[in-house]
Amino acid sequence: MKTYLFISFALIFAILYGSCSQPVNESNSPKNVIIFIGDGMGYNHVDATSIYFSGETGKLIFEGAEWLKVAQASYPAIVETEPEKVYATGYNPRAAWSDTAYLKRDYTDSGAAGTALATGFKTYDGAIGIGVMGDTLMNATQLAKEIGKSAGVVSSVQLSHATPAAFAANNESRKNYDQIARQMILHSKLDVIIGCGHPNFNNNGLPAEMDYKYVGGADLWKQLNHDEPVTKFVINNRTYELSDVNGDGNPDPWRLVTDINDFAEIAAGNNLPDRLLGIPKVHTTLQQSRSGSEIMLPFAQTKTPDIPTLELMTMAAVHVLNQNPDGFFLMVEGGAIDWAGHDNHSGRMIEEMEDFVNAVTAVVEWVETHSSWDETLVVITSDHETGMLWGEADGTDVLTSVMNNGKGQLPGMKWYSGNHTNALVPVYARGKGSEMYKLLADEYDPVRGPFIQNTEIPKAVFLLWGK
Repeated sequence: MKTYLFISFALIFAILYGSCSQPVNESNSPKNVIIFIGDGMGYNHVDATSIYFSGETGKLIFEGAEWLKVAQASYPAIVETEPEKVYATGYNPRAAWSDTAYLKRDYTDSGAAGTALATGFKTYDGAIGIGVMGDTLMNATQLAKEIGKSAGVVSSVQLSHATPAAFAANNESRKNYDQIARQMILHSKLDVIIGCGHPNFNNNGLPAEMDYKYVGGADLWKQLNHDEPVTKFVINNRTYELSDVNGDGNPDPWRLVTDINDFAEIAAGNNLPDRLLGIPKVHTTLQQSRSGSEIMLPFAQTKTPDIPTLELMTMAAVHVLNQNPDGFFLMVEGGAIDWAGHDNHSGRMIEEMEDFVNAVTAVVEWVETHSSWDETLVVITSDHETGMLWGEADGTDVLTSVMNNGKGQLPGMKWYSGNHTNALVPVYARGKGSEMYKLLADEYDPVRGPFIQNTEIPKAVFLLWGK
């Protein structure tokens, strides 16, 4: 019966996905879609965070019974391109639970994973919205704009970093930050872009002369800071005009916001701009890259003051986007979870996970107060696992559970890598259309249970919105 149902669904999906350009049935499709991506967040990151704050696993807001839960495979299509293409071997459940070295091979980077989550196509590592054959891929924010909705991206790392870039740009390499930032700001039809990369503040939020590449270069930054709204920019003697994002035939200027008080005002629903470009006064991450990372305990180092949280930035985005009566698409990235994993900084990982969970909590409260689960779909997932985080092991068997040392105590855990892994990552979904992910989870892992491919996260949204 399951096979029959899946074949039927696949046939319907192929017909709708390839032929429709408008929602199939608005009563069956979500008005709003909000996707949270905990960059680098694996199952043990979730367990460790729940243990630290509640003394038990399974207690984070998105782990409740009302949320649909499946796993996700994150591997890319191609893991190497030079001197010749090397294709990834996928995810093998048996190997994943019997050979720890397997998990350290053929893992994705955030460019390929972000592209898969944004477009529905696996690609090569480092790609931003570009397919394996060099083709330009359509992403979920572009779909939202095509059908009359608003769209935005929010991140706790640089606005032009891999994950937000994948939802807003197309580039052969994630490392071309200045090109990506210019495409996002000058050419996209996004209504909201919020992320780090301020060139005049360092990682401690102190005035400093830093790199301008994350905001598209010094010339663009200077013109964005003009006292009056700007719709035309001159860069390298070439004039660029901003896009018309609301359909009135006129280019729409950005309101640049950098001060925490302005973020707070917008997050409260006041003085809302038509188009928001938010860049907090910090360079690479909101808090993870501040001094004192060698202190492993969470919150032992005072956080940088006057820097907005991911929760505050998310709610600012929601209020701006919700001005559109036709709904919106929003991607929110807890990007620095990954940075903490690369550095094997347990304390900073817990801090970043708390910031991420708080943002989810705020959105849940917004849905239940100002929207409803009958019109909004919320999906929480990861682009890959970072750090190979497991419990403290004896011998060679490292795949052990994180140890519960009690609420407020750092769990017993150990990092076995400083890079990404090919482990399955969690998916939590709630609201209109969430049952789609249960239907798509047609592969099975003996420990994590049913799992989907990362490409199926956006494909469900494309189907629900009739593309």
